Amino acid sequence: MRLFFALWPDAATRARIANAAVTLRLTGEARRVPAENYHLTLAFVGEVATSQLAVLQQIGRAQRATGCTINFDACEHWRETQVVVAAARQIPAALIELWTRLRQDLAPHQAALNPGHQHPSLRAHVTLARKVAQAPVLQAMSPFYWSVQSFSLVRSDTSGAHSVYTVVDTWPLLDKTPKPKKSLQFRCI
Repeated sequence: MRLFFALWPDAATRARIANAAVTLRLTGEARRVPAENYHLTLAFVGEVATSQLAVLQQIGRAQRATGCTINFDACEHWRETQVVVAAARQIPAALIELWTRLRQDLAPHQAALNPGHQHPSLRAHVTLARKVAQAPVLQAMSPFYWSVQSFSLVRSDTSGAHSVYTVVDTWPLLDKTPKPKKSLQFRCI
């Protein structure tokens, strides 16, 4: 199995991402990412034996990060990977904490990781188009927000013409807003 940890959008967030992608003027071999494949990768694990799945699920369950809101405010062409992405120029501390903790918890299982896919810093982005060899003229993107309340372990099947992603497991993040304290009410008789 080819696996990765990711933020997986709900329907409303997926629609906001699709609205950002629709403005792209693509040419040649460039192709849009299907809306059902939108995600933000936290940690690419790579090819893993089925017997390792339980270990990865335990790592996911062990995370105690809080939810956050990500503001995607830039559309960028990344020449080295030939993709166009919606990027967040400011990354919430809670997202950096989750990303860091996942990498630390995965480190003892380094044999399962694909070092070619590891990045020294988090680049919060959602890929909108692939095989974009020539930088397109990018329109100013209307910023959109993603309220992150969970993260997932996702399986990637790249054997067909298009990648197919399947969520294997999902874990909630801690509530980002403190709950109001209950006040005691006394009644005089």
